[in-house]
Amino acid sequence: MTYTLLPETHSAGGPGGGGSRDPGTGRPRHADEFGSGEGTGGAGLVVGGNGDEERLARVGLSRVVEPGDLAALKAFDGLHPTEIWDRLHRNLPGLERWSPRLAAADPRRDLERAEAAGARFVIPGDEEWPEQIDVLDEAGQLSRRAGVPFGIWVRGRMSLRQALTSSIAVVGARACSSYGEHVAAELSCGLVDQGVTIVSGGAYGIDAAAHRAALAAGGVTIAVLACGVDVSYPKRNSALLSRIAADGVVVSELPPGCSPTKLRFLARNRLIAAITQGTVVIEAAVRSGALNTAGWAEQCGRPVLAVPGPITSRMSAGSHLLIRERNAILATNVADIIEAISPFGTNLTPTPRAPQTLTDTLHPDLQRTLDAVPVHNPAPTQHIATTAGLDVPTTQSCLETLTALALVTATPTGWRLHPPPN
Repeated sequence: MTYTLLPETHSAGGPGGGGSRDPGTGRPRHADEFGSGEGTGGAGLVVGGNGDEERLARVGLSRVVEPGDLAALKAFDGLHPTEIWDRLHRNLPGLERWSPRLAAADPRRDLERAEAAGARFVIPGDEEWPEQIDVLDEAGQLSRRAGVPFGIWVRGRMSLRQALTSSIAVVGARACSSYGEHVAAELSCGLVDQGVTIVSGGAYGIDAAAHRAALAAGGVTIAVLACGVDVSYPKRNSALLSRIAADGVVVSELPPGCSPTKLRFLARNRLIAAITQGTVVIEAAVRSGALNTAGWAEQCGRPVLAVPGPITSRMSAGSHLLIRERNAILATNVADIIEAISPFGTNLTPTPRAPQTLTDTLHPDLQRTLDAVPVHNPAPTQHIATTAGLDVPTTQSCLETLTALALVTATPTGWRLHPPPN
């Protein structure tokens, strides 16, 4: 999907002001106030019904404002993106924090760079916008990050909204063990078989194992990055990210060319948690980014599941912490995960039970008699009755029943267990 942007217009408020203003208030008009573009100084419409003005403003803000910036949430509370963009360009008091990046921000250039990389910019109101991400508007804050992104940069041919219809986040340690890698692959393959999209962060370890397994199983996987969608990070995962872009979706709230930082990873985690129906943690140390993602899932009201590991492994200490202290759901198989993300009371996981054997159904007297029959050396009825604690007639009757069930064998010298089949 590409967007044809009409020539940019400037208001009397200064260059980059964003186009048409309301004649009564002098404030920028919202995109939904525009009609077909006639009489708006050239502000036309683009895919999804959002005007060029709003899209350009959101693109610019995605470069100027750090993802999840709490200061921005406070300063711009209640303002439409076009109003924010206009105020930044007018350099109003209290907005100096964002001035250094503003001069270099060029929304049109960012859109062109994204298009060259096969990417697009999706904003609220677009058909492709995943509405579940709006939960971040009320999810509070965590690790100094919060809020709904101004837009999402999407690379890949699939519709992001459709790909997330049924989805689960699979996250965990970068330096995972072979156990963790195996579990991530097994669970991801099983979830793909159930039509679930695998979402992760494109990193080493558990992330990469989950992505690769989903692709190998012919499923859909989404990588949420802490850098631009045209940036391969980590480098060794370049081929993997390229394949995800070809067969799945790569997304980020950062514009093209941006590099990852620690805070951007923390901000990225909130997107992973918000766009999915639940988060599965496979191997995580006590201090782990995967636990941050789990925390965001809790903030968003999504189920958190944790896979248990060896008690001797520090890489599973964080997973065990989630189960013990944060009420995470113990996940040991695909059915556990499907139940957690399904509507309440549906797709319930059956209680594990051992297969029932013939001896499980025996009457107590038959069971007591069978337990008293020797394995090799035949014993007479009287001896078996004494061992079983039953009278001789009852024991005799039980032995005959057990013989008919091929559980004991009668010999000239007494009774013994029927030999097992070879």
